[in-house]
Amino acid sequence: MAVTEIILTPRGSIGIMLEAEVISPDVFQGKSQEEIESLTVWQGPLKLPLAEFFEVQVRQAGAAEETKIIIEGDAARVKRIGQGMKTGSIEVNGSAGMHLGAEMAGGSILVRGDAGSWAGMEMKGGTIHILGSAEDHVGCAYRGSWHGMTGGWILIEKDARSQLGGGMAGGQIVVSGNVENFCGIRQSGGTILIKGSAVRGLGAEMNGGTIAIDGAVRQMCPGFVVSGRDENPKLGELELSGGYTRFTGDYAVSKNPKGTLLLREG
Repeated sequence: MAVTEIILTPRGSIGIMLEAEVISPDVFQGKSQEEIESLTVWQGPLKLPLAEFFEVQVRQAGAAEETKIIIEGDAARVKRIGQGMKTGSIEVNGSAGMHLGAEMAGGSILVRGDAGSWAGMEMKGGTIHILGSAEDHVGCAYRGSWHGMTGGWILIEKDARSQLGGGMAGGQIVVSGNVENFCGIRQSGGTILIKGSAVRGLGAEMNGGTIAIDGAVRQMCPGFVVSGRDENPKLGELELSGGYTRFTGDYAVSKNPKGTLLLREG
């Protein structure tokens, strides 16, 4: 497959955060180096060219089947990277800012560092792979919206903070480390696997979907009751090993809830 690679190298440290939803394969595809450099981003009240913050290099320009963006450096103060993307790929050789891959419907994002809050917000498809940790509201819903992530994969190799998968209705999230408060709050579909531990509020107001956790839960929600035991359960496309106690809930919000928590035994 022919691929056009577009390398963005930060020109220096960024003070006020950038609103940079233009950093997307869908936007860059078919554009020359000069056209990409002239795309605009917002920094506070100022609308500025992308070239003011990044050196742009295009490799194999032309009619390519896929566009790949490589950010060679830290982008922790760059928001909305890959927002709404439908195709192609992005690699960040550092950390990424808030709203990474928000509303994305396809393609892939790889972050070799950490990610800010709201990564994968209302995501519909594609894959986000974060090799570090993530902040709050990963795969969550917008404020005032009911449904969060509806499709795709989010993989976090370290920890995530609070409200991961809030309002989640589909897709899969895997966290290799720990989460904090209200993971899966208002979840109605999809699956979450936490290989570490959680603090409190796991599955609060949940009415569908599944959360599996291998570590401890410091404070369980009172609206969940034991409904059985599963050996080597299948969680979406993931096959787990070992025994899990199954809980159903959250009875605090529904008389007939369909949410499932799986807690590893032992």
